[in-house]
Amino acid sequence: RMAEQSVVLCLQDTTELDFNGQQARGLGPLSYEAQRGMYVHPTYAVTTAREPLGILDVWMWARALRDTNGQRGGPKESLRWIEGYERLAELAPRLPATRLVYVADREADMLPLMARAQQLDCPVDWLVRAAHNRCLPNSEKLWPHATEGAPLGEIEFALAARPGAKARIVRQQLWARRVELNAGKGKVVTATCIVAREHGAPAGVKPIEWRLLTNRVATSAAEVAELIDWYRARWEIEMLFNVLKNGCKVEELQLGTIERIERALALYLVVAWRIAYLVRMGRTCPNLDAHLFFDPDEIRGAYLLNKLRPQPNPALNEVIRLIARAGGFLGRKGDGEPGAKTLWEGLRDVRASALTLQALRELGD
Repeated sequence: RMAEQSVVLCLQDTTELDFNGQQARGLGPLSYEAQRGMYVHPTYAVTTAREPLGILDVWMWARALRDTNGQRGGPKESLRWIEGYERLAELAPRLPATRLVYVADREADMLPLMARAQQLDCPVDWLVRAAHNRCLPNSEKLWPHATEGAPLGEIEFALAARPGAKARIVRQQLWARRVELNAGKGKVVTATCIVAREHGAPAGVKPIEWRLLTNRVATSAAEVAELIDWYRARWEIEMLFNVLKNGCKVEELQLGTIERIERALALYLVVAWRIAYLVRMGRTCPNLDAHLFFDPDEIRGAYLLNKLRPQPNPALNEVIRLIARAGGFLGRKGDGEPGAKTLWEGLRDVRASALTLQALRELGD
């Protein structure tokens, strides 16, 4: 799938899984020392159009308890960002016609990561959200330096509704400047600093401002807008985590040890990818042939579970809605499109129906 794309965005982020109250061995503290759980840090491949392609890599670990000095044992957790880039660098030669782009949020704003990428000659582009207003070699601060002069241009996009916030149109002015960042021991990392600053935000709403760092050169408004669009695709990994937790309900697993949980998560991450893929394609390409995504028995099972006669060439969105209805989706006028939870619940029933149909066919033979 990746080889068919000219650019693939490789999204990285970390989520915590809360197994508090369970007796599984090997779990560790989370944000609070009294909590028990573990962390998952996948690399999630998507196209520039945000079509999910799959899981490339994953770190899973539990934190050690703090010692009497307040320190934790084990390797530094920040290594996961650097190792994630290195795994992509190893993959890049196998995809000579595809440019990989490492995309991450503010936690990845680390000079050791950027220096390592530069040391490897950047076989994979990197794009991270800046967290630090660093001091440049000329003693200027990074962010004011990047926004000196007139903006390159402007972008406009629709921001979806969120809890406590309505959907709205966002307009941002764009700046970009090539900079050198101090990497210690007389070394520098060359990067482009991008600033996207909202203007005209509604009264009482905090304007959206993004500050990004990348190895790529961007000198025009179109090039900067493309990079911002790639960064905005990072939301897809948040969707993956939502499917994993709220759809697959992995925090309800009761498997006794962290090793068993890790093996289960390896499978559930693939399941979560498939569900996220179906949700995305069902909304963006609703009229595609459902047979491209489901086998005939799954489609037949979806119809039968809804007590409907199977149709010969159903559209993808039609079958997805049938599956979600089997999982509890009501499909009322104001309900919108099915989400991950009802799709996952319905898929389990549809798979059971498909296996039953196959078994009956074999018995008939």
